[in-house]
Amino acid sequence: GGNGSYTYSLTDSFLKYVLFMSNLLFTVLGLVVLGVGMWGLINKESFAQEKIGSLGTDPMLVFVMLGLVLTVLCLSGCVGALRENCCLLRLFSAAVLVLITAQVLAAILAYSLQGQIGSYLRSGMLAAMVRYQDDLDLRFITDEIQSSLQCCGADNYRDWEINIYYNCSAPGVLACGVPATCCVDPLENGTVWNSQCGVGAQQLDEFSAQSVIFLGGCLGGISRWIEQHSGLIGTTVIIILAVQILTLFITTRLLDSIHCSYLLAQ
Repeated sequence: GGNGSYTYSLTDSFLKYVLFMSNLLFTVLGLVVLGVGMWGLINKESFAQEKIGSLGTDPMLVFVMLGLVLTVLCLSGCVGALRENCCLLRLFSAAVLVLITAQVLAAILAYSLQGQIGSYLRSGMLAAMVRYQDDLDLRFITDEIQSSLQCCGADNYRDWEINIYYNCSAPGVLACGVPATCCVDPLENGTVWNSQCGVGAQQLDEFSAQSVIFLGGCLGGISRWIEQHSGLIGTTVIIILAVQILTLFITTRLLDSIHCSYLLAQ
């Protein structure tokens, strides 16, 4: 009713717990993302004394921040729903609205730039290869892509000559080689990673090289992966958006039934 003492329908209390549970789920997801970010930072030893300076530009920090935002946001939704707190629920619904808008804009942008995505990927990958030795983060990402997709370079293994250390005219031991993550068997039946396994690989013809390193470039692997999973990616995006819109609807309805404006007006 509208006369101060509010009635709570069965639907509303059901919605309240749906909101609580979905937020709990997203809080867990936020903590997982936070964990992934922390794992990335620790795994490549960003916390080592000499590398602490470059922490500010770390891509893994994006995961940490995303995880934190998700966790805090969804916790406020959780507590707001459970304790019927107007202020928290309002804050939560505003944040969800902002999120939905940002995602829709990002999706439109990605869709309109579909044709150029390939060339962005190529230039990004080549840029990462050029700075492979100088930037820990780029090295980490490049290595992860090469070892998990079993590929080498952007278009093929000879792309590594764009790196000054792997260029055939370079003075060092790495000249004409490729990183160890290009190797078919970097452990070479041992237990210790052989960082020299890609030495001189660029000089080999494709037939001799194929037993030592992966010949295919990573761009093909990335686009194949996206093609194979495009249905899954699209469905996931739609489900996430739908959940957020539903959450917004439920929150608005809850705000209505607890008469937030009424309680504040008193």
